Amino acid sequence: MKIRSLVAGLALTLASGAAFAQTPAATGADATMAGPGMTMGKMASGPPKYVNIQDTDLVTSKLVGVNIYNKQNDDIGEISDVVIGGGKSVIGIVASVGGFLGMGESYVVLDPSSVALADDNGTWKAYVDTSKEDLSKAPKLDYSKFKK
Repeated sequence: MKIRSLVAGLALTLASGAAFAQTPAATGADATMAGPGMTMGKMASGPPKYVNIQDTDLVTSKLVGVNIYNKQNDDIGEISDVVIGGGKSVIGIVASVGGFLGMGESYVVLDPSSVALADDNGTWKAYVDTSKEDLSKAPKLDYSKFKK
């Protein structure tokens, strides 16, 4: 009886592994549901999984450099980086504020839920509900405090 249970359990395990291997790539917003995120370390947690991105998805290379506007359509900053928390998901949008030609600017981290993105005739724009002055007064990000 024990051998029969063991064989049945092994067969079930092998069958579920085969079904997992045939799982189609996650797409779009569902891709975030496909796994636990990136592993922080030198060893991947398993074989690669693949994601099909959609035309409506946005890659960070298109996000960095996007101008940030307020409700009055004033240019109040620029997206300079994206923060991924613990390898899992986007937890912050780094905005550069102030300065001129890269001199004297500072960085603040915005919660992604407070940022709206829109494609304005082929140009991406970000919108936040604040003024340039208030954004400049937000807590500053000091890049030198990050691990290399």
